[in-house]
This record gives sequence, structure tokens and C-alpha cells, in this order.
Amino acid sequence: MTYVITQNCCSDASCVAVCPVNCIHPTPEERAPGGTEMLYIDPRTCIDCGACADACPVDAVLPADALPDAQKEYAAVNAAYFEGREPGSAGGGPTFHAWGKPVFDRVLPSDFAPLRVAVVGTGPAGMYTAEDLLLHTNAEVTLIDRTPAAGGLVRYGVAPDHPGTRKVGDTFARLHAHPRVRMYLNLEVGRDVTPQELAAHHDAVVYAVGACADRRLGIPGEDLPGSISATTFVAWYNAHPEVAADAVDLSAERVAVVGSGNVALDVARILATGPEALAGTDIADHALAALRAGAVREVVLLGRRGPEDAAYTGPELLALRHLPGVDLVVDDHDPRIGARIDGAGPGDRAAVLRGVARRGVDWARPPAPGRRIVLRFHSAPAEVLGDGRVRAVRTTGAAGEREIPVGAVLRAIGHRGTPLAGLPFDEATGTVPHEAGRVAGRPGTYVAGWIKRGPSGGIGANRACAAETVGTLLRDALDGALSAPEHGPRAFHRLVRRRNRRLVDARGMAAIDRTELARGRREGRPRARLATVGELVAAARAGRRLPLR
Repeated sequence: MTYVITQNCCSDASCVAVCPVNCIHPTPEERAPGGTEMLYIDPRTCIDCGACADACPVDAVLPADALPDAQKEYAAVNAAYFEGREPGSAGGGPTFHAWGKPVFDRVLPSDFAPLRVAVVGTGPAGMYTAEDLLLHTNAEVTLIDRTPAAGGLVRYGVAPDHPGTRKVGDTFARLHAHPRVRMYLNLEVGRDVTPQELAAHHDAVVYAVGACADRRLGIPGEDLPGSISATTFVAWYNAHPEVAADAVDLSAERVAVVGSGNVALDVARILATGPEALAGTDIADHALAALRAGAVREVVLLGRRGPEDAAYTGPELLALRHLPGVDLVVDDHDPRIGARIDGAGPGDRAAVLRGVARRGVDWARPPAPGRRIVLRFHSAPAEVLGDGRVRAVRTTGAAGEREIPVGAVLRAIGHRGTPLAGLPFDEATGTVPHEAGRVAGRPGTYVAGWIKRGPSGGIGANRACAAETVGTLLRDALDGALSAPEHGPRAFHRLVRRRNRRLVDARGMAAIDRTELARGRREGRPRARLATVGELVAAARAGRRLPLR
């Protein structure tokens, strides 16, 4: 029986590397930016060895005969990718791997002193960077994060009902205790230590800080109480210590989510899902309590363009179609919507909406009984209305203007990077200017992830991005372009300890992990998250006190 790649696919290609018959595509060499939403297994050449399932960091690979009902469609989704191709010809490759001359692009001369590299950010980009350095060089890595818990978007950006995706964090966590790693959490560059001081203690510094801000709509009423960013909402339900427990009000029956990407679907799904279905996840305690006490029953997803141009991926929309107890509806207020769905080809995004109910919605009436998500395309928000609080959103489109009564508006139209102290910044793209990861005009300074390329691509896309940056860094090292550190690692340790007495190291992070897992076991949940800086630091200290060296 063939194996199948399902919704959780992170596209980091760990499965491609271990497949003995080259049946997983597109490979990293074949994959173009924005080309496919996931990886696929050719059922005609799969030999059922299970190596891909063992290698997958997010448990996205399953035997076809073991697929749960909500994921059975993925057998057809995988097979459809290979229609019209000869077995073993996807992407033009042979059935078995072709072996060429070995390439050692990560090896430094044996007499080359170990590099000391600081990696700022412990999300996917930062950890793939650290992994590359640790596995392929003798570098010593200093991991730094401004929050007291490692993980970045894996910890604070993945929805709690996607536990498989969160498992990539376990892979990264194994690097925390690596003998050539020092970890400093709750340490902010620009606040506790300057970029210049960081550079003076390391051969190179890689900034992998992501894109922590959100894009704005730029419409009247956007800042009314009840209008917030999806970035805030996602951080809130994931217990981010920088977002207060009372930051979100769920007293409205109908909520509008502006956007049509995967984050918009995450937000809509969490709002519409019954609280008891989330009680078995690691959602923040305060978020679960607010959802239980809240009144939300209908979520309206507003997309400026049509279903053929939606930014979400097919796998995420398929999951929405199988959400227990939640009706999914397409508002057919514009005749173009039905025409696009009915005329969509097998690989078109709009085709996933076939079989989804289509009907007009009377917005003057309160939400119907039950829970539902309404997809409203060709509906651009023009104004958020309200007197002291959100009461409606006015939209425009070819079908005219419409005022939709809502009690809250969440914008999910993308992330944006923010300027970093001491580094150049491109305001137009929200990124740091670079050449293959090397920061322009800053020798020894590099970027990886969203702050490098912009907020595009999922977890796995950061692997190739980090590899490019590490390759550039090592070439610079061989060319003698890196300045030797002015101070040693002990001097850096003493410096940051003087500046911040609430640091968390790798053993402290392990103590946080044990505490959250133990709390979760007592409550019948996989994990019960600590939600404040004080709680996280206290848990770290209870399990391990940082030594002065």
C-alpha cells in the first residue's frame, strides 16, 4: 500500500532525502518559489518502505489505508499531481537517485579554527541555520531569542489544532542541548545587548527574527476597539507572553476576518470550532476560557479577489470542509464566483470549493443557529464602522457596496518585518537588504527567513533559505572576510548576565517544557502553556539556576 502526504506537509524535503526510489516530488531542485503547496508521493512507484514517514518531522506522511476519513481525499490529491507523467519522470528525474561526484560545500579545512556564530531567533529559520552549522561544520553556535521560550512561529504561530505541525519543534529542540550550543532566551538584541557588542563576541551573526508586525488595511475605522490584527489573535491563543490575556473580546456573534490566506483560515477555524473540541489541545488557558464564554457563532472571511486567486492552500481549505459541527458556505452574491468554481480545472484552487454550499446571505438578520464560516469573495473592506466600538464593516465590489454587521474585525492580510537596530532596512519590502543572505555593507552579518526574503513560504521553505545563508557565511570565512571576535564566549556570558538577570538557558527551557507537559497531563491535555514572562522564568529557575562563569 502506498504512502500519502497529507495536510500537515511542511515541505522541508526530509522525506525526499531518504526515499530510495525518488517517488516524492517536487524535489528541492525542481521546486520553484510558489510552485506547489506541498510535496506528493507517486503511488505508482512508491515501494511502501515507510522511510518517508520515519523522516517526516510533522507526521504528515501516512499509509493510504490508514488515512482518517477527513484525510482520505489526499490519496487522490497525491495521485493527481502525477497524472500525465510517466512513472519516475516527475520533474524529469530518474526512478532511482542518480549519483554524481560528491560535493562537500559545508566543509572547512581541518586546521580552520571553529567559527563562533550567533543566531538571533529560534524559529524555523534560526534553527535550520543552527542545524546546518552544527551538522556540517565545527562551529560553536549562540542561540538568542527575545522571549523566554524557544520556538518562534512554531511555538507561537501554529494553530493548536495542528499538533502534527508543532512536532517539528521537537526536532529543533534536540539542538538546544548540543555540546556546541549556548542558549540565551529572554535576551533582546537592541535592548539588553547592542548589535555591535554581539558582533564583537562572534565571528558572524545571523539574524533570523521573522516578520513580527502585521500589514494594515489603511481604511477608516481600522483602529476602533474590536478591530485587531490576526497576528495579535494568533499570539493570544498561543499564550505569547507579549500579548495580554484580555487582549481579545469575543462577545460578538458575528466576526469578520479580512484575508484569504492560511492565517485567515486558522483564525476562522479557531473562532468557529466548538470550545470543547479545542479543550484537548494546548491552546492557551485564557483563550479557551474566552471561547467558552464568548458568543461567536459566525465568521465571515472577506476576500478582495475571487476564489481562483485566494491565497490559502488547498490542504488547509480541505480541512475546513471537514470541520465537525461547522457549516462552510460560499456567499454567491457575485455571479463570477459560481462560474469560477464550476469552471475550475483539477489543479485550480477554486476547484476545492466544489461541493461547498453556495447561497445568498441576508446580512440584515442575525447569524442562524449553529456555527458557520462564510466565504465572501470579491468583497474588499472599505471602512470599519462603529461609535466607540466595531459594529459593522462596509465592503465594496462589482456587486456594489454592502454593510455587514459584525462585532469584531480581524485583519489577516500578511506579516511585515520591522527595522533591526544597526542594520539597513527596506521599507518597501519590510526586509533587510542582502546578497544571498549577506547583509549589504555589514561584513560578518547575515539574515535568514522572513526578515531576509519577506513573509512567504511555510516552515520547510526556511531550510533552503538557511542553507543559502550558511553557504555564503562559510565562503566568506574561507575568503578571510570575517573579523576575528574581540572577546571570548565567557566574556559574552558575563556581559549578558550583567545586563539581564532573568535569562533562560537550554536547561531552563527544558524545565519549562517539563512544567508545561506535567500541567497538561494533569488536565488531560498534551501541554498547558505558561503565558507570562514571570511564569516562564520562574519555571526555568525552578528546574535549573544559571551558573555564573
